Amino acid sequence: MLIIFSEDVIDVNILWDFDGTILDTYPVYTKLFKQVLNSDVDEQAIFVQLKISFQTAYAYFRMTPDQIRTFHQLIREYPSRGFKPFPSVEKVLVSADKNVIMTHNNRVDLVRILRQYGLENYFAEMVTSDNGFPKKPDPAAYIYLDEYQGFDLAIGDRTLDIIPAKKLGKKTCLFQNDAPGADFYINSYDEFFDRVCL
Repeated sequence: MLIIFSEDVIDVNILWDFDGTILDTYPVYTKLFKQVLNSDVDEQAIFVQLKISFQTAYAYFRMTPDQIRTFHQLIREYPSRGFKPFPSVEKVLVSADKNVIMTHNNRVDLVRILRQYGLENYFAEMVTSDNGFPKKPDPAAYIYLDEYQGFDLAIGDRTLDIIPAKKLGKKTCLFQNDAPGADFYINSYDEFFDRVCL
C-alpha cells in the first residue's frame, strides 16, 4: 500500500462514511429534526446529539415512533440539491484507487443524493442499512467490505466510523473531529494529500 503524493492518483482503497463525511447533511437533518420537535430547542443541542447517532438523539429528545417516522419522511422528501458535498471531496474520490461506502443511511436516499452530484460511480460498493448488517461500531460490514473489495483507510466524521476499521488493523482518518483514536485528522479535503500518509 502506497500513497503517491499527487492529486492525480493515490494507490489506496478507501472506506467512506457518508453523512457528515462526503455530504454535509447534518445541518439539514438538524433543521428537520427541530421542525418535528416543534419546540424552542436550540439547534446546536440537536446537532450535537445527531452527530453522536440518530438513536442517541431520539432517546435524548424522547421522540415518539410517530415523530421518528415523520423525521425520516421529511428527509426522504427533502430536495437532493439541499444536501451539499464537502468542498474538494470529489478530488479525493477521483484520486483513490477504489472507494466503498458503509453507511447507516438507506440505499434510496444515498443513491438519490450521490447521483445529484455525479458521485455515484466513484464507489465500487455501497453497504447501507438495507444490507442488514449490525450498526457501527460492530465490524461486520467492514469485514464484508474488506473481504470482497479490500480497503486500506477508513474515513468518517464520528468515532464509531473508525472503531471497526481499527479492529481490522486498518488506518483511520477523522474528518472535522479531533476525538482521540484516529491515525489522521483533517478539517477539509484540501488537507488530505498533505496529512494522510500510509
